[in-house]
Amino acid sequence: MALSDKALGLVTLFYLILFLMHLLYFASGKAAVLRGARLFLYMTFGLHSTGLLARWVESYSPWSWTSWHGVGPLPYPQGPGHAPLSNFYESLIFYAWCIALILVLMKKSLRPPLISMLAGLTALFCMGYASLSPSVDRRIQPLIPALQSNWLHVHVFTCFIAYASFAVSFLCALLYVLKPESLQAGKLEEINYQGVMVGFPMLTAGILTGAVWAHYAWGAYWSWDPKETWSLITWIVYALFLHARFTRGWKGRKIALLSIVGFISVIFTYLGVNFILAGLHSYGAG
Repeated sequence: MALSDKALGLVTLFYLILFLMHLLYFASGKAAVLRGARLFLYMTFGLHSTGLLARWVESYSPWSWTSWHGVGPLPYPQGPGHAPLSNFYESLIFYAWCIALILVLMKKSLRPPLISMLAGLTALFCMGYASLSPSVDRRIQPLIPALQSNWLHVHVFTCFIAYASFAVSFLCALLYVLKPESLQAGKLEEINYQGVMVGFPMLTAGILTGAVWAHYAWGAYWSWDPKETWSLITWIVYALFLHARFTRGWKGRKIALLSIVGFISVIFTYLGVNFILAGLHSYGAG
């Protein structure tokens, strides 16, 4: 078993332990347990980063793609190794890493432990599905020619940071609508807004870099591919969110519902397009 497989397997276990530590905190109410969970998050994020870097290094090894293709010539040039961003398995483990990154960066804002628990649970789901689902191919695969570009790194990174930020906003919006007694509605609304303020410019950058990449790969900046179209729809929803908040003064339940609608669009952009609609991005379902 490759080093990256061992590390990422442990990461899945670590996210499970992190979730259980939060449950223990809610059961005991001891602040020391919550402090331990926050420290364990840093360990989990560090190991997750190590696993991604190891997989990146392993992509430079000939065995990583010969085992994928078998005996015989490759259908296209292999080229150098590549960041683990090129297929569905890698997108899942990278999305989980982005969620953990947002938790680390927004640690002061995400003081309500229920938010960090649910966000960590989302990362656990991504890692668990990537590791255990028989439909997900976990082998390192050679890049198709369209993906052999440095624009891949910038485009995917910005988009997935946006998706992770929107996931945190969605959780806050959902909890705001449900209004659990243990959380202050004002804090949830603030984090919801902060998540969109981080995610919206990142999504904008992702769409722009995707357009440049599309021109490089296919000779056109925009082709109304299903994923391009749904990315634009998602961008419009969050633009409406910011417009409604800044110019219309929307707050409370209305702005929370708009955030929920935005994340539903995110999920369809990320998963629905790959599994339901065919297009230039269908390789993402790898």
